[in-house]
Parts: sequence; C-alpha cells; structure tokens
Amino acid sequence: MLLHMCMVWSSSVIFLQGGSVLCKEMKLPSRAAKPPSPSDFLDKLMGRTSGYDARIRPNFKGPPVNVTCNLFINSFGSITETTMDYRLNVFLRQQWNDPRLAYKEYPDDSLDLDPSMLDSIWKPDLFFANEKGANFHEVTTDNKLLRIFQNGNVLYSIRLTLTLSCPMDLKNFPMDSQMCIMQLESFGYTMNDLIFEWLDIGAVQVADDLTLPQFVLNEEIGLGYCTKQYNTGKFTCIEVKFYLERQMGYYLIQMYIPSLLTVILSWVSFWINMDAAPARVGLGITTVLTMTTQSSGSRASLPKVSYVKAIDIWMAVCLLFVFAALLEYAAVNFVSRQHKEFFRLRKKLKEQQQRQRTGSGDSKAKGNNTSGNSAPHGNVAQQCSVCSREEELAQQGLLFQSFGIALSAGSAPEMDATPVFADLPPGLGFYEIRRRFVDRAKRIDTISRAVFPMSFLMFNVLYWLTYKVLRYEDLQAAQ
Repeated sequence: MLLHMCMVWSSSVIFLQGGSVLCKEMKLPSRAAKPPSPSDFLDKLMGRTSGYDARIRPNFKGPPVNVTCNLFINSFGSITETTMDYRLNVFLRQQWNDPRLAYKEYPDDSLDLDPSMLDSIWKPDLFFANEKGANFHEVTTDNKLLRIFQNGNVLYSIRLTLTLSCPMDLKNFPMDSQMCIMQLESFGYTMNDLIFEWLDIGAVQVADDLTLPQFVLNEEIGLGYCTKQYNTGKFTCIEVKFYLERQMGYYLIQMYIPSLLTVILSWVSFWINMDAAPARVGLGITTVLTMTTQSSGSRASLPKVSYVKAIDIWMAVCLLFVFAALLEYAAVNFVSRQHKEFFRLRKKLKEQQQRQRTGSGDSKAKGNNTSGNSAPHGNVAQQCSVCSREEELAQQGLLFQSFGIALSAGSAPEMDATPVFADLPPGLGFYEIRRRFVDRAKRIDTISRAVFPMSFLMFNVLYWLTYKVLRYEDLQAAQ
C-alpha cells in the first residue's frame, strides 16, 4: 500500500479514507483582534482607567481651544416693550477638538453618546451675557446631543428657551424698527485658553415657518465679535444681531382709526344748532373723555420713558382738536348771548344814572336845612356805594367798547374806540342787535367747519410724511 503524504505548511488537513490519503488544503480564519464592546471602549476612552480628566481643558498650557458655534432658531417668541426683552427657542451647537478623545479602535467614524456622558468630558463655559432667564428642556428626556468623532472633534448641541434683554428706542413707536442682540461669552476662561467663533457657513439658521405676531424678522442677520475686557482679564465674546421691523396693523386698527373717528365726530357739533346746548356740550365732553381713555390705553403697554413717542404726538394732537371743538362751542355760546348782557348792563346804567339824579336832588334839599359840616353818614355811604357800582359797570362796559356798542346814548366820546363791531349803527332795536350777535356766533361755526378739517389734514400729511418716510429712511441708513 502506497502511502502518500502531503505536507502543507500550517494550513493543511489530512483525511484518511480506506487505504488512501487525501490531502485537502483549507484556509484557517485570521486571528485579527475583535473590536471591544462599547462599554469597554468608553471606559478606555473617557472612564477612570483612561486617565481623562474633565477638569482640564484640551491643550492645557498650550494654544487656546477654538470653539465653533452656530444657532438654529426654532421659534421667536414675544417681544415685550414694557420690560424690553424678547424670548426665543434655539438649538445651540458647539464644536471643538479634544485630542484626548481621538480613537482608532472603534470602526465607526463618529459616536452618538448619551447626554449623561457630558459630565465625563470637558465643556466650554459658555453663557449668554444679556440673558434675563433661561430654561432647559427635559421632556421626555434631556434635549442634549453629544457626538464624538475619530479625530477628537466633539459636537455638543442643546435646546434652550432664552429670555434676553433688548434695549429699544421707541421714539418712532409704532412705526419703529428694533435691533435685538444675543451675546455668547466665556465666563471663566480668558482668550489665552478659549476662543469662540462663528461657523463659516450657516452660523444662524431660522426655521422656515417662523412667524412673529407684531414684527417681521429680516433675513439679514449681523454676526460679529464683542470681546470683553474686565479686571480679571480679556474674555472671548461673539454676538448676533436680529433686525426686527414692527407691523403697525394692530395699532392702526386699535388706536389710529378710532382716534381719527373720534376727532371727526367732534366736528359734528359745528352743524348742530347753537341753541341745543345739551347736545353740543354732551358731544364735546364725550369725545374728550373718549380720547383721554384711548390715550391712556395706548400708554398702558409701553414703558415709562422720558422722551416723546410717535403715538404720543398723535394722541396729544387728537385730544387737542377734540378739546378745541368743545371750546369752540363755548365761544359760540358766549358771543350769541352777549346781546342779553348788553341790554342788562345798559338797563343797570340807566337805573344808576336815575338814582344819581334823585340822590343829588335830595342832597341839595337837605343841604339847605343843615350846615355844611353836619352831613349825615348815611349819604356818604350811599355815595360810596354808588361810586363802586359805577366803577363795576364801567369795567363791564369795556367789553362792549371793544365791540363799538355804547351802553347809553350819552356815553363819552372815548368809548367809541375803533371796534370790531363798527358796523353796528346807533339806535338799533333789541332784535336787530340780537341778530347781529347771533350772526357773529354762526360765523364762528361756519369758519370752524373749514378750519378744523383742513388743520387736521395738514397735521396728518406732516405726521405720516415724517414718521413713515423721513424717519424710516434715517433708521435704514443707521442700520
């Protein structure tokens, strides 16, 4: 029996079948090292056995760590003028390189880790310099992302709801444009250890369906640096500027149009008969109170600033027009009733002159029966009272001197001064004089019907031209 032997170096198997020997060559699997389990890998990478210390920054005592930041604005909340702040929901993403976390043992290019691992690595001490309040989101779990790459790059993303201060210039309110700033700054590391910088492409992204109730967020967003110098050192700081333009549709419907209609309503009194005092006075007082209420309502949602706003000028002028319409009826009513005062004063003057004649005759008769040194005290008091009434009537008569109307036919020549009512001839009757005064009052109403609307129209042209065109161009140039 022939025995055939086959020898194959380290990779042969010999099979004996009957009297024959079969040599079959087989390839044995290579003895390559198996990848470690994820738990073992993480323990070796950043666990206690790895020697990683989260208290020490990367490149300790070396060059500063460059942290690249970018934002995704998920929602832009309410903008409050009274507290001068705004609220927004963002995804804050930071990326830096930590050579201690570079790996080659694991086949994946990147590892998405549980947020609890954040406590095991070093993180930048970023904070928002103009923050008033902030909230983390923990429903249903912590809204945080930690991703580590093979080259040691670390991506840290977190969802935040922020309330940030936004100093506002409300001189043009409600036709204003505001610029709100978000500042990201390092709290404890100076620029020798840490530097923040914006991502080159897509540093600030905005959700496609983002809408604001009163403002329009301009697509142009300003990115910049705001390095801070304190007593403790120079700290890195980056900022983003949001340009917001207010939509005045709400204020047009709730403030401008109602106040405009209130002013027009006050002009209705010019067409109401001047004898209808309750109607005209009631209309005037109602419009004044309405404008006062609207003016107070417009200031309720605004801070107590020391400068004048555009809405303040509008409300003040509307209130002035409404109040002037009420005073106009006071002037009309006063002029229309002057004929009564005229005849009342003339009647008093005639009675006073008659008493003077009677008193002078009695004093002469009594003077013949008594000596000149024994004049009774009663006559002296009566004469003094007569003198005081004469002075009062003379002062009241000055009003009618200006009208060119003499209180009596025997008035002094100096009372016929150049008058406003020079066309009143002497010797007019009661009804004629009354008609002349009433015509003057009606003329005031007639003039007011044209003067008030034209004045208000001129004010509107100047107002809207100033705030919608000139001031708007100045603001755009400043930005």
